[in-house]
Amino acid sequence: MTERVIEIADGPARLHVRLEQLVIERDGQPEVTTPLAELAALVLTNPRVQLTQAVISGIAVAGGSVVICDRNYLPAAMMLPLQSHFLQTERLARQTQISAPLRKRLWQQIVQAKIKAQSRLLTELHGDDGGLKALAAQVRSGDPENIEAQAARRYWRLLFASTKFRRDREAPDQNRHLNYGYTVLRAIVSRAICGAGFHPSIGLQHRNRYDPFSLAADLMEPFRPLVDRAVALWIQEHDPLEPLDPEAKEWLVGSLQFRFEVNKEERTLFDIFARMASSLAQVLLGSEARLELPEVRGPCGG
Repeated sequence: MTERVIEIADGPARLHVRLEQLVIERDGQPEVTTPLAELAALVLTNPRVQLTQAVISGIAVAGGSVVICDRNYLPAAMMLPLQSHFLQTERLARQTQISAPLRKRLWQQIVQAKIKAQSRLLTELHGDDGGLKALAAQVRSGDPENIEAQAARRYWRLLFASTKFRRDREAPDQNRHLNYGYTVLRAIVSRAICGAGFHPSIGLQHRNRYDPFSLAADLMEPFRPLVDRAVALWIQEHDPLEPLDPEAKEWLVGSLQFRFEVNKEERTLFDIFARMASSLAQVLLGSEARLELPEVRGPCGG
């Protein structure tokens, strides 16, 4: 599978399958076709999209995901290929039996990686990380002091150079851009989780019974700054109160499809997340002690 993300947002469309190809039809426009095997995620944000059952099942069989967004560009529903791994039953059992100490150690590692990534981004964009790197070193097992929240209070103010900015998913500013970018990121992470035989709703720290993607929310934390970077660069050139139009969404999706530098190698996010999910399997099986959460730099050429 290659790693294409297709979003249907700009006007109504009709989707169906022909000869293992996703066919997109719009009135007055030539039809567009894409092999199902090349599709990583189909993101539906326009309310006037019609699609057949063959589209949903075809994408699932090929290992892709379908994301349906609400008016705030948040995932209202997500379809994932739950039978994409031959050891799924065994791994789901391991996932449901994670001990509390292991959950806390994994969450410590995730929070540290997230704050370090935020530190690198602030240094890249503004030349100063606001002390976040030092905060990362203070995170203990389970993050009982909630260092993550302390870092966030500094981070958002510095990222957008505004003491007034607040991370509010309902706010009509760059929060809409963040919502949309995180939706795409969550779809990519969820696909990798299912590909490794896990279920995205059984989380480590995010355990809200109303959140069907708790594990995806956990594992994407260290990679949120990749979306933040794209949004910050976009806002430098655009009014944050402008609508989240197709150009902005194309920029955000494109920013996640670059290759990124990891240990002096260039990798896609799909590859990075697949390795991370495989690493989680090794941790739960007891063959590895730490989760693979690499420092991601880049995007290369982006």
